[in-house]
Amino acid sequence: MPEGDTVWNTARVLHRALGGAQLTGSDLRVPQLATTDLTGWTVRESASRGKHLLLRLTAPEPVDTPVAGDDRAGGTTHWTLHSHLRMDGAWRAYAPGERWTARPAHLIRAVLRGAEAVAVGYHLHELALVPTAEEGALVGHLGPDLLGTDWDPAEAVRRLAAHPEAAVGEALLDQRNLAGVGNLYKCEVLFLRGISPWTPVGAVPDLAGTVTLAQKLLAANRGRWTQSTTGSLHRGRTSYVYGRRAQPCRRCGTAIRKEELGERVTYWCPACQPAPPGAAPPRPAPS
Repeated sequence: MPEGDTVWNTARVLHRALGGAQLTGSDLRVPQLATTDLTGWTVRESASRGKHLLLRLTAPEPVDTPVAGDDRAGGTTHWTLHSHLRMDGAWRAYAPGERWTARPAHLIRAVLRGAEAVAVGYHLHELALVPTAEEGALVGHLGPDLLGTDWDPAEAVRRLAAHPEAAVGEALLDQRNLAGVGNLYKCEVLFLRGISPWTPVGAVPDLAGTVTLAQKLLAANRGRWTQSTTGSLHRGRTSYVYGRRAQPCRRCGTAIRKEELGERVTYWCPACQPAPPGAAPPRPAPS
């Protein structure tokens, strides 16, 4: 799943391509928006909220709703095209006339055309068009955004601490606690802090330090597509534990392990991240 910095970078790509532009055409290939035409609408801003993308638009004149079957009343000119990338979604920007090569054509869910660029959305999820004033219905449940203006480490700690029995490896992925952490940063942050992913939140000695480190790692990778937590951008050297199953720990040489935690996998060093009593990870299957 794309991490918060990847979504942040994607939002900037869309803003550079279409920000301030009037759309010359649109094609929204999902049933609920299939008849919606955004031609003539102006792109005000492309923004991210955690792992959600928000393309804010201005209609040429107030409209009740451009979405077929929506009975919303009261005209408005400010609308937001919302999308979520989940595991496999992506937006790409092309020059007019350039071949769209990122993914197979049958995966295209949205096409937005401007005079100088075309934005193509592949395998997008939760695609919706709502009044900008109602964005909260889609993203209001999220915790503080690690890369947003609303970032508040104290609030993130408060939300995490509200469920002290939860395994910290799962709690960090819960976007209702803090928005933007994915599996990569979860694994790397916990390694750097010396915390087992199975440690209950209530047993983590410094939650504030943990969320602050997560924010610093994401912020350090803004503006580039290669994500690194080690400081190196060389292939094979960008992470401490993530994606390194059975390879030696960069600190102690112990083999990195990979196991399921909740609905996701996790990577950790059993020597550098010892599990507290009663919260041990599963034992390796016999070979």
